[in-house]
Amino acid sequence: MTQIHAYDSTLRDGAQAQGISYSVEDKIKIVERLDALGVSYIEAGNPGSNPKDLEFFNRVSALKLKHAKIIAFGSTRKVGVVVEEDNNVRSLLKAGTDAIAIFGKSWDYQVTDILRTTLEENLAMIGDTIAFFKGQGKEVVFDAEHFFDGYRANPDYAMQSLAAAAKAGADCLVLCDTNGGTFPDVVQKITELVVRQFPGTDIGIHCHNDCELAVANSVVAVQAGATQVQGTINGIGERCGNANLCSIIPNIQLKLGLECLPNGNLEHLTSVARFVSEIANMPHNEKAAYVGNDAFAHKGGMHIDAVNKNPISYEHVNPDVVGNSRRILMSEVAGRSTLLAKINQIDPSLTKDSPETQRIVDKLKALEHDGYQFETAESSFELVVRKLLGKYQPFFELKEFKVIVNEPSLNGMNSSAMIKISVGGEDEITAAEGDGPVNALDKAMRKALERFYPEICEMKLTDYKVRVLDSDKATAARVRVLIESADKTGSWTTIGVSTDVIDASWRALVDAIEYKLAREQDCRH
Repeated sequence: MTQIHAYDSTLRDGAQAQGISYSVEDKIKIVERLDALGVSYIEAGNPGSNPKDLEFFNRVSALKLKHAKIIAFGSTRKVGVVVEEDNNVRSLLKAGTDAIAIFGKSWDYQVTDILRTTLEENLAMIGDTIAFFKGQGKEVVFDAEHFFDGYRANPDYAMQSLAAAAKAGADCLVLCDTNGGTFPDVVQKITELVVRQFPGTDIGIHCHNDCELAVANSVVAVQAGATQVQGTINGIGERCGNANLCSIIPNIQLKLGLECLPNGNLEHLTSVARFVSEIANMPHNEKAAYVGNDAFAHKGGMHIDAVNKNPISYEHVNPDVVGNSRRILMSEVAGRSTLLAKINQIDPSLTKDSPETQRIVDKLKALEHDGYQFETAESSFELVVRKLLGKYQPFFELKEFKVIVNEPSLNGMNSSAMIKISVGGEDEITAAEGDGPVNALDKAMRKALERFYPEICEMKLTDYKVRVLDSDKATAARVRVLIESADKTGSWTTIGVSTDVIDASWRALVDAIEYKLAREQDCRH
């Protein structure tokens, strides 16, 4: 199989996305996960522009990586500066990496109007810099910045920029769609021409997503002969983002039959995608191809019935191969067979004609009429089924709670909550302060229950969403609250609906804790 090298720029180009800032520790963790995934190169930063990156390069050199080469990224020497005296070049050497990525101009406009130098000097800057690093024994990747725009404007000069790099010994010539405005047919045609022009030299592709074509452009470049494909995990990056490796890699490996990751490593793709989202402190795109939570989710009854008979009816690949999983969503359009499959996980003896099954279906429809949606809150759905089947004993009973909001707030805590619960006939009364009434209520409930159920300390609230259901009623409208909770074993989502946002939140909070305790109880048994 032809080897296509995955070149990850999450730590460099990805860090240029709005709202993303990695600590050195964050970068080390991401490197370890990317190496375990099996990418060939990890572009880790520009030591010449960011002093924090020098600390990172010092630390990453101690890692024993199995698959990836760390790459330091920087520009050609500056105009009129001897390469050995250029500060950026010196910083790249200090990084101590075996491989270097050098970017240079390939668009004549960028040379004359942005760098404000001659076309000849720019070619000398490219050649001098690459030759210097080759003389230091480095593997050198040359990023031809704005290559496709440059080729359209002045194809002869764009090719000269590549020739200067190749003559100096560049190991890979990367064609960059820096503005993200090129269409796939153009990328394919030009890439084919470059591959023919530079036989024996690896050609790479680096695309941005300003036209939502970065993945398509990257794939057609590989079809045209490129053997290195650059991008970021989840497509994060400046403006509209970079080419998304989480789509490119499986497209290349599963659809084109080309080797991109070591055998078996593709199944780690979804977990790596979610890990990077978590480290970057950004919500994971659940609609993302291959790695999103909805990528293999089915809701319509006819679709679900077909998938149960043969998954290829509505799935283009097996979700297991990318580390994802099929989800059958709970809803009023899911069909009885779908509900029965979920119900049988709790009571295998029930059939679609059992009266208990009909009672559950009726209850589900009634709850959804009231505003509940269980397709994203299957944990609450499971609790509903357990209660209707008499297979659930509550872990605690609420006697009462009171919430007080004080404004202005003192020390950031503007609310307090008092709660009285009963566990096994023993009452417990506690109080807590919080940043808002829901936070105060959550703290008070945990405080009351942790004495009886210390395992609650392991769980944390990871997401909280509120949606108004009937906005025509203004502040008297019903609201739907979704709470995502997690512990060391996984995450789960619960739901509450009420005309009172605190009551809706309480219902979702109770379900979250009861689901955790029920799961712990099942594991013990």
